[in-house]
Amino acid sequence: MPPSGSDATLAPMSLMLAFAKATGVRVAEIGFLLMLIAGVWFAAAETLNPERWRRTRTIVAGVLLAVSGLLLIIATHWGQFG
Repeated sequence: MPPSGSDATLAPMSLMLAFAKATGVRVAEIGFLLMLIAGVWFAAAETLNPERWRRTRTIVAGVLLAVSGLLLIIATHWGQFG
């Protein structure tokens, strides 16, 4: 029996977004790598001169952390990582 109501539109979408476990692991590895790079950027923002680059380094590190978090959510939810 085919799904009815809102389940009918979600079933094909769920199949499209699912990917293999190996791909999920790869996406998670990229997320962890971005976290590592963000940590180095935060350290550089606090220790290196000149002051004019401090804000830029902090912004870049924050964006990298946000993207890595998103990749880890994707890997955990759709990539059978975990």
